[in-house]
Amino acid sequence: MSSQTRVKICGLRDAAMMDAAVSAGASYVGLVFFLKSPRNVTIEHASGVASAVPLGVAKVALVVDADDAMLDAITANVPLDILQLHGHETPQRVAEIKARYGLPVMKAVGVADAADLADLDAYGKVADQLLVDAKPPKNADLPGGNGLAFDWRLIAGRKWPVPWMLAGGLTPENVAEAISLTGAAQVDVSSGVETAPGQKDAALMERFCRAAVSN
Repeated sequence: MSSQTRVKICGLRDAAMMDAAVSAGASYVGLVFFLKSPRNVTIEHASGVASAVPLGVAKVALVVDADDAMLDAITANVPLDILQLHGHETPQRVAEIKARYGLPVMKAVGVADAADLADLDAYGKVADQLLVDAKPPKNADLPGGNGLAFDWRLIAGRKWPVPWMLAGGLTPENVAEAISLTGAAQVDVSSGVETAPGQKDAALMERFCRAAVSN
């Protein structure tokens, strides 16, 4: 991939993490609104963190099967550019959220084998972007951020009608290979740049961004 590869760093919890992600070169920064996640932030806290993000860096809110009341509260209080739906939202629900909030919607789709690719085609008709992620293990508490990868060859050369982003088990060590195998123009990382769950590391974020954009 060219030097135009765009990086999303997700699960940023405070201003210092956010500043480090932006300094590393992230094009997208993600805030997690999911109580079970070690990366969860409150709406009040996220409001202050997101307000300091410079123009040109997209602020993404990750939610999991959120109802309208929760989305109303998030969008009313946190300056956002994109809503990332990381639960079991149906294509109809994706369309409803787009219409209600007027924000671009990124839909995460878990992939474990070729049978899962049909979901990408379905969501590609309603979402503004796709996040192609590793499917979580059965009974997992978290829908993402588990540090798992899938067989990247499954999506090699595939196209969808909207931009897409590769996620799942990416690290500074393997992101260049993942981009080379899939042709991804955008990549997403969370646990791969952490020293512990929810604890982002500035040096790892810098290494990841450098490896992604220089591929």
